[in-house]
Amino acid sequence: MTTLSEADSRTLVAEAGVTVSGWATASDPDAAVGAAEEMGFPVVVKLCGDAIAHKTERGLVRLSLTSADDVRAAATGLLAAATEADGDVELLVSTMVKGDRELIAGLVRDPQFGPCVMLGVGGVLAEAVADVAFRLAPLERLDAHELIDDLGAQVLLGPFRGQPAVDRDVLADTLCALGDLAGDPTITSIDLNPLIVVDGRPVAVDALVERN
Repeated sequence: MTTLSEADSRTLVAEAGVTVSGWATASDPDAAVGAAEEMGFPVVVKLCGDAIAHKTERGLVRLSLTSADDVRAAATGLLAAATEADGDVELLVSTMVKGDRELIAGLVRDPQFGPCVMLGVGGVLAEAVADVAFRLAPLERLDAHELIDDLGAQVLLGPFRGQPAVDRDVLADTLCALGDLAGDPTITSIDLNPLIVVDGRPVAVDALVERN
């Protein structure tokens, strides 16, 4: 089993219909600065590569960068942190997305039931709440809405802290897109963690695809 880089994972899910945060790749600090200036500050910079699956645990993510100097310093440090085991790496520059609510969604292949689409509460509450629901893939629109309804924390999907309710149609689009990707037998799993809710619309700010 192999993992796709975040850049390749983002491309795959975006082409299927998942809304992802604005992003670009860069080979060096100067290119990262150029990408950041084009998309507008603040930005996030990450080290990206096929062998890098868990960036946060290794400190390979720099958040809330507000200037060219910040981006250049972050990019330089990230490239220096790459190890031989990481293989070929690049920088991924993304818009900094903020929201009070986070969800997780994905595709898994259960040994008994086959491909399933997963939706759950993400962020710091994920482990404490353990609020996750599944549906067999692929999904019809009704299936996707029923999957959303299965979450226990429905209050998080309604109007929250002055923010509008989650757009269930957009969220259903994401779930259906994941279900459609189950038709590719080489894809063993997809992890969108987190989906940050911005003005009611869920936006994937990280993606990890595994293939056999």
